[in-house]
Amino acid sequence: MSIYAIADLHLSFGVDKPMNIFGDKWQNYEKKIKENWINQISENDTVILPGDFSWAMYMEEAKDDFDFINKLPGNKILIKGNHDYWWSTIKKLNEFIQENNFSNINFIMNNAIECDKSVIVGTRGWSFNDTDNSEKMTKRECARLELSIKDSLSKNTGKEIICAMHYPPITKNMVQNNEFGPYIEIMKKYGIKKCIYGHLHGRSHIEAVEGNIYGIDLKLVSSDYLQFMPYKLN
Repeated sequence: MSIYAIADLHLSFGVDKPMNIFGDKWQNYEKKIKENWINQISENDTVILPGDFSWAMYMEEAKDDFDFINKLPGNKILIKGNHDYWWSTIKKLNEFIQENNFSNINFIMNNAIECDKSVIVGTRGWSFNDTDNSEKMTKRECARLELSIKDSLSKNTGKEIICAMHYPPITKNMVQNNEFGPYIEIMKKYGIKKCIYGHLHGRSHIEAVEGNIYGIDLKLVSSDYLQFMPYKLN
């Protein structure tokens, strides 16, 4: 019963959004994801998908994308990304899952999900732009992250807490300036030691902050960075 992660699947079975326009690496990426997933993951495993799951604009357009991962082994946990425009209220998301008999898909939105070895918390996050809107969105995302963590603590499991975000929780510039940033501050406050994130693609991979940073193990898990191979967390 292991936990894996892979972000930014950017599936588009229900809409016309070919990913190969972003480079040869994305050629037949759905096939790569499926083959790597099946070869590595069992039905008892958990897979965290930290954002940008589908290019669909509306939930019904994402149905074929959900069907794709529902047929893959393991229990899936989704977090919203900046391109997940189909994302709605948690009530509507769960109703959509139930109506379509997608039996192994769950969402994190101000809540935490318990697995065999760990409890998964998280939120989308936001870019660190120096604007009023960025400050507003960051405060909202920090509040959501804290709600998610508090929900995990209310379960009193004593299990390891894994934080999943879509946007990076910190930048290289912040590390160079010995700055924690708000998301890392929250993780340190609650003793979280492991965080995964996505969002960075192509040339942006050089911006990834990985390894033990301020006592937290950070890992970029965007699909193209992982060569479309789910990353094993434990």
